[in-house]
Amino acid sequence: MASSKEIRTKIKSVENTRKITKAMEMVAASKMRKAQERMRQARPYAEKIRNVAAHLSYAQSEYKHPFLVKKDQVKNIGLIVVTSDKGLCGGLNTNVLRMSVNQMKQWESQGKKVHVSALGNKGLGFMTRINANVKSHIIGLGDTPHVEKLIGAIKVMLDAYVNGEVDQLFICYTKFINTMKQDPVVDQLLPLSGEKIGSPEGPWDYIYEPDAQSVIDQLLTRYIESLIYHGVTENMASEQSARMVAMKSASDNAKNVIGELKLVYNKARQAAITKEISEIVGGAAAVA
Repeated sequence: MASSKEIRTKIKSVENTRKITKAMEMVAASKMRKAQERMRQARPYAEKIRNVAAHLSYAQSEYKHPFLVKKDQVKNIGLIVVTSDKGLCGGLNTNVLRMSVNQMKQWESQGKKVHVSALGNKGLGFMTRINANVKSHIIGLGDTPHVEKLIGAIKVMLDAYVNGEVDQLFICYTKFINTMKQDPVVDQLLPLSGEKIGSPEGPWDYIYEPDAQSVIDQLLTRYIESLIYHGVTENMASEQSARMVAMKSASDNAKNVIGELKLVYNKARQAAITKEISEIVGGAAAVA
C-alpha cells in the first residue's frame, strides 16, 4: 500500500486537475450559448439565399452559371473538411475525420481523385499525416467565425471547380442536433441542382441589372460561401457542446477518483494508527 504522503500528493494533483476541467466546462457552456446564437442568426440569411438560388436553378435565363452545370464524368472530387482548432472535445473531430476518410476511400476505390481543403487545425494535421492532397487550409478561426477569413480557402476550391480541376464539391462537418448529440454529415455543395436546394414556391420572376451574368455570378458565389459559413457555425456550436460534456464527465470522474483515494488514505492512516497503538501496548507489556 502506498504511503499516506504519496496518497495525499495524488489527491492534491487530482483536485487541481478537477479545478481545471470544471473551469473549462463553465467556459465551454458560456461559449456554447454564444455559438448557438450565431448559428440561429445565420439560418434566416441562409434560408433566404437558398430560396433565391432555387429560383435561379429553375430560371430560363440566357446565362447558365458553371455551378449549375452537371459534369458528364466525375473524375476529381473536392472535399472541405471542417474541424476544430483545439482538442478536449470528446470524439467530435474523430467522428468527422473518420467519416471523411471512409468517404475518400470510397471515391478512390471508384478511380476518383480527391482534393481536400481543411478548415481547422485538427483536420489539417490529420490530412497531412495521411498524405492527402491538401489544396488549401485555414487555421485559427477563433471562437467567432468570419466569412472574410474563410473566403481564401473557399475560393481555391470554387476556382478549381470553375476551371474543371474539380467535378464535384462536398463539405464534411459536424451538425448540431442538441447539447448531447452532434452528428457528422457530408453534404454536396456543387453542382447545384433544383432537387437539392428545393423548388420555387409561388409566382416569381427576376429582372437582372446590369446583366444576368454579373448578378448570378455574385449571388451563387455568396450562396456557396453562406453554406460553408453555416457549416462552420454548426461545427463550432457542436465543438463547445462536446467540450462542455467532455469536461463535465472529466470533472465527475475526478470527483470519484478523489473519493476512492480518500478512502484508501483513511485506511492507510487507520492502519498506521493501529500499528502504533500495538507497538505502544507491546512495549508497555514488555516493561511490565
